[in-house]
Amino acid sequence: MAEIISNSGELLFGKVLTPSGLITNGVIAVSSEQIHYVGEAQWLPTAYAEWPSTHEKDGLFIPGFVDVHVHGGAGHDFMYSNAEALDAITKFHCSQGTTTMLATTMTAPKDAIDQVLTEVDAYRSQTMPFAQLAGVHLEGPFISPQWPGAQNPEHIVLANIDWLEEWESKYPGLIRQVTLAPEREGALAAISWLRKHGITAALGHTDATYDEVITAAEAGLNQAVHAFNAMTPLHHRKPGTAGAVMGDQRIRAEIIGDGIHVHPAVVSILARLKGEDHLMLITDAMSAAGLSDGEYKIGDLPVLVQEGIATLKEHPESLAGSTLTMIKGYRFLVQEVGLSLEAASRAASLIPAVSLGLERTIGSLEAGKRGDILLLDHSLHLCDVWVNGNKLTF
Repeated sequence: MAEIISNSGELLFGKVLTPSGLITNGVIAVSSEQIHYVGEAQWLPTAYAEWPSTHEKDGLFIPGFVDVHVHGGAGHDFMYSNAEALDAITKFHCSQGTTTMLATTMTAPKDAIDQVLTEVDAYRSQTMPFAQLAGVHLEGPFISPQWPGAQNPEHIVLANIDWLEEWESKYPGLIRQVTLAPEREGALAAISWLRKHGITAALGHTDATYDEVITAAEAGLNQAVHAFNAMTPLHHRKPGTAGAVMGDQRIRAEIIGDGIHVHPAVVSILARLKGEDHLMLITDAMSAAGLSDGEYKIGDLPVLVQEGIATLKEHPESLAGSTLTMIKGYRFLVQEVGLSLEAASRAASLIPAVSLGLERTIGSLEAGKRGDILLLDHSLHLCDVWVNGNKLTF
């Protein structure tokens, strides 16, 4: 169990990354789950002046990371959820800077998905001690059999609005994102249904043409999972799914920031095309995240992890999620891709919060938002984590 080492009012002095830019002599006043003040230290209101303080002159305070696409970690998979597994996954990723996340499922039989929804819903009904589960991301089962990736093709089905309506009725607001192949029968109607219910409609594991993606965007499609992976590639005469994702600003693009799934140069190109409001860092982490090389599973498929790279054991040419953490992904965006601290933070925190409709609550360091705060050192390594205004130690 992580220990809460502060839960009363606290002042955090140091460099502070805000939506308006970097404050080099900044301060954050945080207590009772909430940020009360963010700004120049010299303008700190007198009401907070006597609060206990922490001075990190060379430290950098940034908002907690928001990961909308993560399958597990610390040896556990969201597909086999129970309270112990959910504690282990959220604790590990919280120790790596993730303060909000979506429990991401795999393509599976309906009863297996039902069980995940039941367990996550029950977990969210109590106080969550680590990273906060904002809901569930269904990655499938409404995908293309031509691009299953590390999903089990035996469980792929056409989009089913009856299932979506049943889940939304039984667990209102729990499903926050659904990944599907927009070219498949019934997908456009499902996309329209999802958007009417405030759920992110994301393409992924898709054989769609450029035109089919544009048609889906007109129906409400607004996100793409793990850009460039498990989708039709860019060709100068057939722009494919990747070309549509790159060019259509109605579509936010998730990117796995490990340098394995996508070359840094391609991430840089995508970042320039999407701008700071449409790029999202994800981990796509599976159960091996935080552990050593070896044999694991993603969903019900065997995985072999070698030198931190996860591939399907029976199809080693297929990547099977990642062992990435958000703090490593943040450093990758800054140090390998060349994004600014601010742009990388937007991709890792604010834009994912926007995708969840939670930007008024999380995603940036602003007064009135939840006290989800990270302290980094000069090399962008993680030093401390605050969740709901509480500093945790792991």
